[in-house]
Amino acid sequence: MTTYTLGVDIGTFESKGVLVDETGRVAAQAARPHQMIVPQPGWAEHRPDEDWWGDFVYITQALLDESRIDPGAIKAVATSAIGPCMLPVDIDGTPLMNGVLYGVDTRATKEIDDLNARLGEEAILNHSGNALTSQAVGPKILWFKRNHPELWSKTHKILTATSYLTFKLTGRYVIDHYTAPNSAPLYDIKRQVWSDALGADICPLDVLPELLWSTEIAGHVSEQAAAETGLAVGTPVTCGTIDAAAEAISVGTLDAGDMMMMYGSTIFIITVTKNQLSDPRLWHAPWLFEDEHAAMAGLATSGTLTHWFRDQFARELGKEEAFPVLATEAAQSPPGAKGLVCLPYFSGERTPIHDPHAKGTFFGLDLTHTRGDLYRAVIEGIAMGTRHVTETYAEAGQVPKRLLAVGGGTKNELWLQATSDLTGLDQIVCSVTTGASYGNAFLARMALGEVTKADLPSWNPAARTVLAERHAAYEAQYPLFKSLYERTRDIAHALA
Repeated sequence: MTTYTLGVDIGTFESKGVLVDETGRVAAQAARPHQMIVPQPGWAEHRPDEDWWGDFVYITQALLDESRIDPGAIKAVATSAIGPCMLPVDIDGTPLMNGVLYGVDTRATKEIDDLNARLGEEAILNHSGNALTSQAVGPKILWFKRNHPELWSKTHKILTATSYLTFKLTGRYVIDHYTAPNSAPLYDIKRQVWSDALGADICPLDVLPELLWSTEIAGHVSEQAAAETGLAVGTPVTCGTIDAAAEAISVGTLDAGDMMMMYGSTIFIITVTKNQLSDPRLWHAPWLFEDEHAAMAGLATSGTLTHWFRDQFARELGKEEAFPVLATEAAQSPPGAKGLVCLPYFSGERTPIHDPHAKGTFFGLDLTHTRGDLYRAVIEGIAMGTRHVTETYAEAGQVPKRLLAVGGGTKNELWLQATSDLTGLDQIVCSVTTGASYGNAFLARMALGEVTKADLPSWNPAARTVLAERHAAYEAQYPLFKSLYERTRDIAHALA
């Protein structure tokens, strides 16, 4: 009998799921959109029961309905989600507030400054492997404790989005070692354990989930979860991980020197490394497997910025037809968008500048510029931000051997080509670009011991390569892009 694994991923604006058989063939897929809630500037939230668990339930039921597969034929479930997030729950596992999102949420800036001043930036980096940035969960826990003492008194556990899904499926509170270092300064990167050496006044360690590796079985589908989802009682459930890690696995980011570039709501980059890379401009974590490492980077607004542009400047078009029309208009604009530079810092910026107060900018506008020029400048601005990141990797001694592109943005040829042209790196695009949910299905099969990493290329072989081309306009504009941020930084901070 053919058997399947279920992979589900919860993204910033959309969740996706797939049922995949033993050979890597996708038997069914489903998706569901949701919104990112922005209660005030600098904040970003999701509703855990509606957007996380609700999407999981909807997608699982849709997959079972579409495929007509017997739930008993699903041998394991693996999940991933946006991360790192911060969700406090009470003794019953009931959320006490909306989930606070990853680095696009910058509410804990004061807590970051306070912890850095009191503990020392170098001490934090040495202990946790990561500097404190808007990506860090530790400062967000401290923000929650300071600003909501009445809810803090009811808090039993602090979870991520993936941890919450695993809890809803199995009743167990767990987190993987790849996700945990994002809780700096509460994770000891050398011993790979929770530690209160620097974070004793943030929270007690028993508030944090149990540490596991991503492919360990965390538990089994409970009767309650089975009733809600349609899955069979007792189906194994893995610990799960962050979406970007599952995305990287989906396209074969396996060996030291492999770099994954995820084109999604944000650009997120993972490079597998032989040894720990401690650079305050980047992030570090143990990779999904023991004795392996990863260095990460991410922009704050990428796909999110293209959606903003569509919604503000292409309102007369339907959402389905808007992007093709914008792409056609942008293709008529030359590289360099006729001298127009866009700083894509519409939600501040993460790596490498780690500036939550950075602002989005269009510079160089004149009366000849068109909507197509503006949209091209947006795409090229994101690509310039990406080049800033790849240069940072090179400065840290991590020049990629292979660059694997994945995510919904790989359908945007202009974006792909501009990224290769600006970074000077060729990009491999694999046959299956579904992303994290597909990677989860593979990780679930790994957890069962039925495949190894070496089997992944046969699941998802390379389909094409985007070759880098040189453009004089980019070589002239990129230094201006970096200079524009440096020269306007004080103004942006004053506006903040």
